[in-house]
Amino acid sequence: MSPLPFPEPTNPANSRAEVFIGYLDFFRSRVIDKIRSLPEHELRTSRVPSGWTPLELVKHLTYVEFRWIEWGFQGRRTENPWGDRKDDRWYVDPSETAEELLQNLQAQGHHTTTVITTTDLSERGQPGPRWRGAEPATLERILFHLLQEYARHLGHLDIVTEQAHAQTGE
Repeated sequence: MSPLPFPEPTNPANSRAEVFIGYLDFFRSRVIDKIRSLPEHELRTSRVPSGWTPLELVKHLTYVEFRWIEWGFQGRRTENPWGDRKDDRWYVDPSETAEELLQNLQAQGHHTTTVITTTDLSERGQPGPRWRGAEPATLERILFHLLQEYARHLGHLDIVTEQAHAQTGE
């Protein structure tokens, strides 16, 4: 699979939705490429004082999209919206494989893309526990939040992959 090119601001786009999809797809693809560039032993090893591992970051990003798009915006009921956490930190069960976690991230991304392409960006989310009593945010506001989550965590992963002598750069 060839890497997605960076969605340059000068590239034509037909809509704001297309811009969001382009950036989210790019960031998601870079996370996946960086995870695949790491040796197996690095995937469950932390190189940072906070203790997170690359696979925990992947699972966290999957759940971030799930929490904001499905649980929040769509108002879907879920038993465990915080399934990426255990004992107040990110968690990946030893039985979960890298490929399974990457497939889950891609599947969540496909769902997010479907929501973006079928919904007006000004539409507000469904009332529910995600909002903690506040008025639900618009899809556009949620997507801005997702972009900053991906950009921030991809930056974290850049540092970790560089320390592991794996893929560096965008």
